Amino acid sequence: MQRKEYSAGAVKHSFWFIEFRNGIRLLSEGKSFGDIKELCINENIFAASTQERAVQICNTVSSRIKALGDSFYPVFLNGDISTQKIFNLTAIMANDTLFFDFMYEVIREKMIIGCNEYKPSDLKNFFKDKQLQSKKVAGWTDATLSRLGKNYKTFLFESGMTDKGRDVRKIFRPVLEPDMEGWLEDNNMKPVLKALLGVR
Repeated sequence: MQRKEYSAGAVKHSFWFIEFRNGIRLLSEGKSFGDIKELCINENIFAASTQERAVQICNTVSSRIKALGDSFYPVFLNGDISTQKIFNLTAIMANDTLFFDFMYEVIREKMIIGCNEYKPSDLKNFFKDKQLQSKKVAGWTDATLSRLGKNYKTFLFESGMTDKGRDVRKIFRPVLEPDMEGWLEDNNMKPVLKALLGVR
């Protein structure tokens, strides 16, 4: 898995599961990423509020899909909805290194020690550590970090990995289908697999 420069782009992003699933379906039917972008602009296939938002959703979802390559399409399409949501979370991790680090360093570690919940303070401490490690993150405002934290919580809840607790949130270790687990192992995604399952 390729590590990218840290980005705060997720402040503008949602989980976008339906859009992710529809994008993969269209690609599997022979459409190109360019075709999908045209459909977004001309037919608003992702039901965006504005054309600018349609392009943003399309670009982000396309980047997430590209981060995994195309070999996962059949595994995704044959999986149940919980597997598909975890694939979407995996694509977000592959496309957003800072979110991956949160999953690996915070959520994974929580599961390893048997503490199956996380708190707002865990997010704050994570971002404080990253500000010490990265000049780029150190330059972000508190408002940016707060919005990032909210979206990280949304990603986890919508993927099925946590509940929607107001303060403390319970972590649910996913049960991965063998085909998905095998795909992750075979495609340089073992760090993601460890983050999802909470293992060393």
